Amino acid sequence: MTDIFDVIADGTRRDILQLLLRRTTEGETGTSVSQIVADLGISQPTVSKHLKVLRDAELVTVREDGQRRFYSLAVEPLEVVDDWLVPFLVDAFGDDAPHIDYPGIPLPDSAAHAAEVVGRAAASAKHVVATALKRLGA
Repeated sequence: MTDIFDVIADGTRRDILQLLLRRTTEGETGTSVSQIVADLGISQPTVSKHLKVLRDAELVTVREDGQRRFYSLAVEPLEVVDDWLVPFLVDAFGDDAPHIDYPGIPLPDSAAHAAEVVGRAAASAKHVVATALKRLGA
């Protein structure tokens, strides 16, 4: 399997993943290549090339409907990134890390999925803002 970090290192692939995440939160059941091309303003061959890499890394799933293909986000492979990153975030807080009293009761699947989607959207938004501020020299 491809190293997930190599896959998400590419900005175009991250843009595609963010688009698929946004469309999922809007209730879409899949996004066509032509929709990705239109939304991101990149060529169809480029989108197809990146979707192949994302498919191989199992970050997207594809549903065929006749000659059209609809892509959806598959977040499970990103758990590797999450598992690797969390210790750094915890260490960043040091002694100021907030105490979270977790009762240990698992969330229903629908609530867990919603929480995951919201968390990833928040992380994505933070990344976009940080990138914009970097570009502005702030």
